[in-house]
Amino acid sequence: QVQLVESGGGLVQAGGSLRLSCAASGGTFSAYAMGWFRQAPGKERDYVARISRSGTNTYYADSVKGRFTISRDKRKNTVYLQMNSLKPEDTAVYYCAADSQNSWVVGRNHWAYEFWGQGTQVTVSP
Repeated sequence: QVQLVESGGGLVQAGGSLRLSCAASGGTFSAYAMGWFRQAPGKERDYVARISRSGTNTYYADSVKGRFTISRDKRKNTVYLQMNSLKPEDTAVYYCAADSQNSWVVGRNHWAYEFWGQGTQVTVSP
């Protein structure tokens, strides 16, 4: 199994930036495609971004495209989500997740991921 721990969330004003980190341990990091999801109170868990095992392919939800960047550092077993130009509607708990199947076809779905972090709160004030 792989354990995931998110960090970097916080409170930021609209237009500001945050960088989330997800540290992986207990597994082979390179064997997993990694995704970021977010969930606002009373809402479904929504796809945010995904990065392939190799790190060569990245994918984004339309709502964050051009503002967020997902990356991974294989040496540090860490995946990042750089969030720029934050909007109040970005407010949510953000989760990282690991997918051993490496399927971009279903990578937008939370059920495609085997392991999840505890989440980190991101709050964007108007």
